[in-house]
Amino acid sequence: MTNAKQAKVCVVGSCSMDLVVTSPRRPGAGETVMGDSFKTVPGGKGANQAVAAARLGAEVVMIGRVGDDHLGETILNNFKENHVSVTHVKPVTDMESGTAHITLAEGDNSIIVVPAANNEVTSDYVEQAAEIIRSSDIVLIQQEIPAETVAVVSRICVEAGVPLLLNPAPARKIDAEVLQHAAYITPNEHEASVIFEGISLSEALRNHPNRLLVTEGSNGVRYYNGEEECVVPTFKVDAVDTTGAGDTFNAALAVALAEGQSLADSIRFANRAASLSVTKFGAQGGMPTRAEVEAALS
Repeated sequence: MTNAKQAKVCVVGSCSMDLVVTSPRRPGAGETVMGDSFKTVPGGKGANQAVAAARLGAEVVMIGRVGDDHLGETILNNFKENHVSVTHVKPVTDMESGTAHITLAEGDNSIIVVPAANNEVTSDYVEQAAEIIRSSDIVLIQQEIPAETVAVVSRICVEAGVPLLLNPAPARKIDAEVLQHAAYITPNEHEASVIFEGISLSEALRNHPNRLLVTEGSNGVRYYNGEEECVVPTFKVDAVDTTGAGDTFNAALAVALAEGQSLADSIRFANRAASLSVTKFGAQGGMPTRAEVEAALS
């Protein structure tokens, strides 16, 4: 499965710093509990997906914003260390960088996101980078940036004939035009229930054959192939930190699709990458290299 050509991946989305607390359990309202550790690690769904795609061998350009603070500098340096182009990641004057406040407890995560500079990934800002979008093999986008920006990027992609992979997280209602424009839509079960409210999952899958890919955690990924519902199973591992598993999945899926792999093979490749990503701490800490994924698949 070695890539015949280097995929050109453009990621439009959020860049943040993750402030991560680990604890035996979550506190209830008004309660204080003693935690085990605290770490700051670069994150944000957009940044995570860009780093994951670069580690998997793609040529990656990030379109996003950071604050003009020390967190922004750290985020930019992390991109450079991971060979992600930051020409289109401009600091916002007099604004803090986005942050995600993550609690790891009871085998799962809870997250509060403060967008800050990520709100400045505006439609005007991405239109300045439209040529990068048009020249990509695939574009990845998420929902930690304004909804109108997602809509503009979807229009640029459709007009240029570039596939758009929409990772609709965090969950919110999505304009019908955006759903129509996206080549691939990758919600988890909760996000799918928000986007396709009022219809069953099976009906939603049938309405979007080979486009709607619903991630079901340890069960795998469900989609409708035009004839029947298929589930591509995931790989069993001992999870250390599930943060960023979805971002690794989306990045790996985009890379494989951009290289011309079949949908089923692309999902299997993405499942394997995501399963490896949860075996280490931090959203980006466990993101595997191309060689690690291929060794695990073989």
